Amino acid sequence: MGRIVISENVTLDGVVEDPTGEEGFSRGGWFLRMSDKDRAAWAEMELAEARATEALLLGRRSDEWFAARWLSRGGAWADRLNSLPKYVVSATVQEPEWSSATGFRGKVLPGDVVEEVSALKEELDGDIVVYASIRLAHALLEHDLVDELRLTVFPVVLGAGRRLFDRTSTSRPLRLVTTRTVGDGLAFLTYRPDEDSI
Repeated sequence: MGRIVISENVTLDGVVEDPTGEEGFSRGGWFLRMSDKDRAAWAEMELAEARATEALLLGRRSDEWFAARWLSRGGAWADRLNSLPKYVVSATVQEPEWSSATGFRGKVLPGDVVEEVSALKEELDGDIVVYASIRLAHALLEHDLVDELRLTVFPVVLGAGRRLFDRTSTSRPLRLVTTRTVGDGLAFLTYRPDEDSI
C-alpha cells in the first residue's frame, strides 16, 4: 500500500507561497535567501528523498511549473525526478505536462480527490510524494489522507502569505518522528498522524 507524503519548504511561520519569487507575491523569494552550504545540504537531502520515492502526486499548476523547469535538466537529481511516474489531480487537463523519461507519460486523476487518491494508495506501494500543490495538500490534510509530513523550515518570518495549514476544519494531532539540521540554517521536521490522540 502506498503512503502519501507531503514534502514542503516552509517559512518559520508556515508560509509556502511563492518561494522563488516568480508568482508576484510581494514577500516571495524567501527560498533563495539560503546560504550556499544550506543549498548544497538541501539538494543532497532532496536527492535522497527522490531516490526513495515511488511516484509524485501533483496539482495541475505544480505539474506545469515543474515540467517547465525540470524536463531540460540533467544530473542525478533531475534524472530521478524526471523518471518518476507522475499523477496529476485535475479536472481540466488530459495528460500531465511533466512526463516520465521511462515512457510512463503519467496519469491525470480527474475525479473526486478523496476517491482518486485513496485508490492510488491501494494501487501503488511505497512513498507517493506531493511537492508544492498547496490546494491539493489542503484537501489531502482535510480528508486525513496524509501519512507523513516532511517540512524543511527556512529561518524567515514573512507575516503574510498562503500557509500549509490554512484550511483545516478540525485540529489534527501529529507526532514528531525526526528532526535534524540541514546545512547551518534549515530545520528538517518529519511528522505523522498521532493515531493515539484521535
